[in-house]
Amino acid sequence: MTPQSGAINYKIGNEKLVKVTTAASRKLSALLEKQGRPQGALRVAVIGGGCSGLQYKMDLVDGPANRDILVESQAVRVVVDPKSALFVSGSELDYSDDLQKGGFKVTNPNAAATCSCGESFSA
Repeated sequence: MTPQSGAINYKIGNEKLVKVTTAASRKLSALLEKQGRPQGALRVAVIGGGCSGLQYKMDLVDGPANRDILVESQAVRVVVDPKSALFVSGSELDYSDDLQKGGFKVTNPNAAATCSCGESFSA
């Protein structure tokens, strides 16, 4: 057995994959702290669905899973699976307190079309 057995095998990415704004970093840090996992991360995934064919799914997680790409930006950690990374490359993660369109938002340069709700896109 190798010393690596049982270790999570993930890659380190950089802000070329996903960049976090200051507002998103503050909110993410506060959410992770509130959950008692300050070393946690935000998982950003792209799944089928939405009015444009693809949509974002975000979850707070303890850290990267096997094959994930881990990006540290603005002192927070974001994890992306390899398949989703193809779609989110070059994106920016922002956060807004706006009552109508508040929450985490992904600005994606790869999106060929988006729907009016801003929750789904096509690439």
